[in-house]
Amino acid sequence: MKNKISKFIFILVGIIAIYLLRTNFSEYNLKKTVSACIIAQKRTSESFDLQKAKKFCEEAIRKQKEK
Repeated sequence: MKNKISKFIFILVGIIAIYLLRTNFSEYNLKKTVSACIIAQKRTSESFDLQKAKKFCEEAIRKQKEK
């Protein structure tokens, strides 16, 4: 019985850890994706404005994420 309880607690702690890590990596991935989009905008645009590119990229990525 004690062995089953310890396995249950171990699995529960593992699930919580995975959930917390997933949310941290999600934010990290969003930042990296926005950065890559901004770099692509800079390379393809003749007149580059950082604020406009950042706003455009964030909106585009959020729209894609909702799908």
